[in-house]
Amino acid sequence: MSIIPNVSPKVFSFSAVIVGYLLIDDLTANEQNALGNWLMLTAQVLCTNAFYKQVQAERGRGNTQTSEPSTEETIEMLKKMVCAMQREIDELKKKSC
Repeated sequence: MSIIPNVSPKVFSFSAVIVGYLLIDDLTANEQNALGNWLMLTAQVLCTNAFYKQVQAERGRGNTQTSEPSTEETIEMLKKMVCAMQREIDELKKKSC
């Protein structure tokens, strides 16, 4: 899927500026903030995924045995992440009280 147009980087960046300015007039400040935060989160997901793919490719150059983690390994890793996030949330709650 190719949703990125084949234009120069300057034109591509300028198109984002134009879209941003066009949205300003039609949205309230709260709507602008919500949409901006959503777009930033979307961008962070794309950047994180691209970076991780680069890391995997780099690791694959030195190691011919690159394989995807099993479903069980993925679930275990996600459980650890959830626990770590919950600990952080609990810490923040303690600090705010």
